[in-house]
Amino acid sequence: MFSTASLLTIFVLALSITGSPVKVRNSPITLPIARRLNVSDGTINLVQQDKARVAALQDHILKHGGHSTPATNLGNGYFVAVNIGSPATTYNLIIDTGSSNTWVGAKTPYVGTSTSSSTGERVQVTYGAGYFSGTEYIDTVDFGNGLTIAQQSIGVANNTSDNWGDADGILGLGPVGLTEGSLIDDPGMTIPTVTNNLHSQGAIHRETVSIYFEPIYGVQTIINGELTFGGTVKKEHAGSITYTPITNAYPASNYWGIDQSITYGALTILSSTAGVVAVGTTFIHIATDAYETYKSATGGTPDAATDLLLISSAQYAALENLDFNIGGETFSLTPNAQIWPRVLNTYIGGSSNGIYLVVNDLGTTSGKGFDFVNGYPFVERFLTVFDASRSRVGFANTPYTDATTN
Repeated sequence: MFSTASLLTIFVLALSITGSPVKVRNSPITLPIARRLNVSDGTINLVQQDKARVAALQDHILKHGGHSTPATNLGNGYFVAVNIGSPATTYNLIIDTGSSNTWVGAKTPYVGTSTSSSTGERVQVTYGAGYFSGTEYIDTVDFGNGLTIAQQSIGVANNTSDNWGDADGILGLGPVGLTEGSLIDDPGMTIPTVTNNLHSQGAIHRETVSIYFEPIYGVQTIINGELTFGGTVKKEHAGSITYTPITNAYPASNYWGIDQSITYGALTILSSTAGVVAVGTTFIHIATDAYETYKSATGGTPDAATDLLLISSAQYAALENLDFNIGGETFSLTPNAQIWPRVLNTYIGGSSNGIYLVVNDLGTTSGKGFDFVNGYPFVERFLTVFDASRSRVGFANTPYTDATTN
């Protein structure tokens, strides 16, 4: 899942289950994504949510075992509308690339129809900042625009943490292997994801999903992203897409894990190492040693109210690019891209005129096979392509890479 915020859209390709060619029914199809900031209960500690989420990602056992991590209000989420059943009920699901189960029932109850059937299997997933348990159903899933999946596994929740806000559940866009262990009575089994089924049923020609965002600029619910299954859309990126293979380093290899190094200006703060790309985390997290170097270089001081690094106007003016070196290319977060949107400062307990950095301490030193999480602040500046067909992740600049809206 995603803690906090989490979390985008495309489809294309065709391979039949028998191996014979199948006509692809749709070109890449793009769905709108809406960001919602849930502030109904006052200020929210998004860092606390992210740390719980990161801990669950680092320790795969947490994902399916018990509910040991305290739940917190999921204040920041990225939603896509999904129609399930016939006649369909529409569910607003959080997009998560760090998990792979799709489930409903946190807010809007599941409605069984003529296309619904229960497998009788018990299903459970823990996300660090929340959990659900319930029963597996098979049903029709319709994303609109002619993109429909027959016989999709859906978790129907009968027990959840109480922190899902306006979310009805999760749309899991991680690798299929992450579903292993979620079926309580058959823990060795995996469940085909929505992207996996779109591909196997011939709706898309490659098992690919790409995500594109416009940086947020207000607290209201807005459409500020696109999720595309099956490929990419040219308007979403500027220049070519750089691909890099899924890392071999465990445990990052379980996820959309990649190898990268990070430099701040001319200073290397993290040598080439493995980590993950996860839309469901609100911030960027780097290994403790890298974080301490970044903190010293920027002059940031820990802020007790937000748990973020606070910098002065003079320090902001002196910020240098934070460069992510991936697949032989450099993807630069400009100074503006390294700060929390100031229009949202008060919603996280900060000062309205404060300047807060979005880079956080991962909580472990480098060399563990999981040394960074490129969360939403990274993904909102670069088109990101999750390509299961070729076991790789791709990145490209967008019209908003150098935006100054923060």
